[in-house]
Order: sequence, then C-alpha cells, then structure tokens
Amino acid sequence: MRGFYSVLGIVYMITTSFYGSPEKAVMKNETNTKRIEKSVEMNSVKAEKTMSSSEELYHSISFEQGHELNEDVFFKALTGFENMKKAGLLNPESHLLTVCDFSMSSNTKRLWVIDMNEKKVLFNSLVAHGKNTGEEFATNFSNTESSLQSSLGFYITDATYQGDNGYSLKLLGMDKGFNDAAYRRAIVMHGADYVSESFAAMHKRIGRSWGCPAVPRILPSRSSIRSKEETFFSSITRIRTTFPNRNG
Repeated sequence: MRGFYSVLGIVYMITTSFYGSPEKAVMKNETNTKRIEKSVEMNSVKAEKTMSSSEELYHSISFEQGHELNEDVFFKALTGFENMKKAGLLNPESHLLTVCDFSMSSNTKRLWVIDMNEKKVLFNSLVAHGKNTGEEFATNFSNTESSLQSSLGFYITDATYQGDNGYSLKLLGMDKGFNDAAYRRAIVMHGADYVSESFAAMHKRIGRSWGCPAVPRILPSRSSIRSKEETFFSSITRIRTTFPNRNG
C-alpha cells in the first residue's frame, strides 16, 4: 500500500512543493483556479489543432483490452494536467496522471494511474465513492463537510500518514466550489477491506466511504516512484462536460 501511494502522491494531484503549507494552498485556490481558467480559454482556440496529437497519445497508451479509460474523460484530464503545468501549479517534469471515472459502476476498475512518458497504465483499480453519493453508481456530489459525498475535480497530494484507516494520503482540492473543502473535510486516499471483488460479490457492490476515494488494501508495490509530484482527476461524464466549468 505504501508503494501504491508513492505513485498516487505524484498522481492524485499537483505538487505540494509549490505551496508553503496546506492552509496556504487552500487560501490560494481561487487565484490558482483563475489562472487555470485563463489558460483553458487561451488554449481553447488551439483545441481542434491539438486534438489529433491527444488522440494519438490516447491510442498509444497500453490500456488492457476491455478496461480502457473513456477517451473524452482522458482528454479532459489531459487538458487540465497540461494547463496546470502552464499555470505553474505542477512541475513541468511531472508525468503521472491518475484518473477516476465516476460515471462507471463501482464494481468496475474505474481508477487509472498512467505514466504519460512511458505511455502505460501502472495501475487500474477499484475505487469507492461516498456513502451518500450513491449505491453502485455515483449520482450525488458535494463539497460540504459531513455530507458523506464524493467530490469531483483536480487535486494536489499532501502528506501520507498512519490514521484510523491505516496508511493514508491527504488531498487538497483545486476546483473552487467543487472540491476545495477536501482538506478540511479530511478527504483522503486510504485502503479499505470493503473495496474488493469478494465484497462486491457478496453485497452486489463494493462498499462506500465517507467521501474518500478508498482503494483496495492490497495493491502492487511501486517503491521506485516518488510521491507529491503529479495529478489526480475525478470526473463523471454525465455531470461535467468541460474543465473547469463551474456551472456544470
């Protein structure tokens, strides 16, 4: 599990070394969001020209047959990933992108950790949504404390720690109004026994969290990859059609 977080740290969000502290990162969300929005607007004119290269990149990634990430979701994640680099929120050398597609059944492997340089999937895993977000499918999302719901958008990884749920990874939400309360809500990545195929077979779905993106406790170790250096994108295609559309 420690090895998995060493990948996700880099992956689940943007580098925390850009900020002085988690509190300052939360305070700067509005400014950072405006910078990203401006970058998106400037690059929208180029979208048609760059789509072919994005499509080429997508088709060059070694997704397992039958477990491919939705192409539209990938394009949105890639757009935000590149725009955050241009906005100075992410190390230009960052190359790991983690994407969660909440439009999929929770019984399917809907979380991908992608090495963009190597063009390969490091992990494809089950991931839980919040108790009040839905049963098998995620339908409700919130940025409010005690809602027990998941949040959508881009995040930054913070520190790892040993908590009630074992080894866990803190998250800082970057989308104002969508997930910027994640740190205060204690939304973290952690392992859970209820995130497993055996649990799903017994209960007709995997278990649900209190809003955290919980993953299986047993995952392959990747100790060679550092943490705190990359990006995580949580999306649902039925809810968000563009990034960062605050009214979607």
